[in-house]
Amino acid sequence: MPAVVECVPNFSEGRDQALVARIADAARAVPGCAVLGVELDADHHRSVLTLAGAPEAMAEAAFRAAAVAVREIDLNGHKGQHPRMGAMDVCPFVPVQGVSMADCVALSKKVGERIGRELGLPVFLYAESATRPERKRLPDIRKGEFEAMKAKPDLEPDFGPSKVHPTAGACAVGARPFLIAFNVNLDSTDLAFAQDLAKRLRESSGGLPAVQARGFAIEDGKAVQVSVNLLDFHVTSPGKVFGLVAEEATRRGIAVKGAEVIGLIPREALERSAVDLMRPIGYSSEQVFENRLKDAMGEAPTLNGFLEDLASSRPTPGGGAAAALSGALGAALAGMVAGLTAGKKGYEACDAEMKAMAPKAAALRERLARLMDEDSASFDGVSAAMKLPKATDAEKAARTAALQKALLAASEVPLETMRACLEVLALARFAAEKGNVNAVSDAAVSALQARAGLEGAAWNVRINAGAIKDPVVAARLRQEAERLCAEARTLETEVLAKASARLGA
Repeated sequence: MPAVVECVPNFSEGRDQALVARIADAARAVPGCAVLGVELDADHHRSVLTLAGAPEAMAEAAFRAAAVAVREIDLNGHKGQHPRMGAMDVCPFVPVQGVSMADCVALSKKVGERIGRELGLPVFLYAESATRPERKRLPDIRKGEFEAMKAKPDLEPDFGPSKVHPTAGACAVGARPFLIAFNVNLDSTDLAFAQDLAKRLRESSGGLPAVQARGFAIEDGKAVQVSVNLLDFHVTSPGKVFGLVAEEATRRGIAVKGAEVIGLIPREALERSAVDLMRPIGYSSEQVFENRLKDAMGEAPTLNGFLEDLASSRPTPGGGAAAALSGALGAALAGMVAGLTAGKKGYEACDAEMKAMAPKAAALRERLARLMDEDSASFDGVSAAMKLPKATDAEKAARTAALQKALLAASEVPLETMRACLEVLALARFAAEKGNVNAVSDAAVSALQARAGLEGAAWNVRINAGAIKDPVVAARLRQEAERLCAEARTLETEVLAKASARLGA
């Protein structure tokens, strides 16, 4: 069993996607390092990388990511909801398989010493690596944050200089069990309620064991959030915490707007939580640590995994991806009819055409499979644009421009799905007319799947075009969608009529 360590460095940058990408790329460049996740939060102005690999790979990846953060992040101009003391604020190592907690403690000390020596950061060992009882908890180390720590003449770190780095601050490095982070957003502007609820939840105030929580204002003060760090899900499950938050909010007449897991979550934690409590948090199968680790090791995603994602409360994958899948199923069936017809006795007259049809169907199937991913990615672009800051007129203008660009992309992708589905319908018509009569029902189902995919994608075009401010662009998108729908209806009618005639129905 190979040794695997998880490393989850947190960085004080949640708005500059290009900068966070450079940090992630620095880690990704290390042989043996798998980047399992990159999460940005504009309100918290914070990002989280989830890395996994052999211990030595994790040590090198963490250092390289820290080096980019120290070089490019300046905390003097940084403002966000989340407390922070450094550019790379915290860097924990988590044992996954083939390593012990003691191994991760030793690894954290090695990395912490190098960061202090080569990057000039004060480094504090925390959690299981802590050398002092008062440094076990990260909030205790970080108290006062970057601004207060600058005023201290001697921080007494475990490694590195005694004063904070002038721009990159300080860093905490340690070893710990798997931490689960999630946010619960409340439809209220009552920050005092969110803060009081968080206080009652956290262990340090007499609340639930192994729970840290804070209350924040988000969305420019239009909503509030209870942000939770669950230090040991064996002690307190995510479902229990979420249930208590929802219960307290309901008691005050406050609705839960939504909630989401930040980063990854171990499968065992889901098993320990009731499904009816976990689902509102909005995790997907892609956020299950074991699933992501398998993907990183080269195992292909499964249909069941996609369906689980589709059933989750997260916005992607959604109807656009499902529409593309429907079209891909239609293409696969058209290819099957071609395979059952080519070379068969009694179908010599269309043999060459059927042999030519098979690769066309395969190409369409692959194209629609790619469009499943592209649809999710395009909507993620819309979500990212919506999270951009809008405090100033310049920020509002930049956010609007980015959002309009993302909406156009989110409209073009389902349009491409519609075009591909129309091509599948044309193949289904030929399959119904000339294909093996024993597979004529498959030709009919091919047409039904392709038409369903096309019509589903059309709804995505309509909803995204409706938010595009340029009336000419919006009209163009809608007109093409309606034209493709009309052609598809005609083709489907022809396919079903040919199939029915050959069956004698």
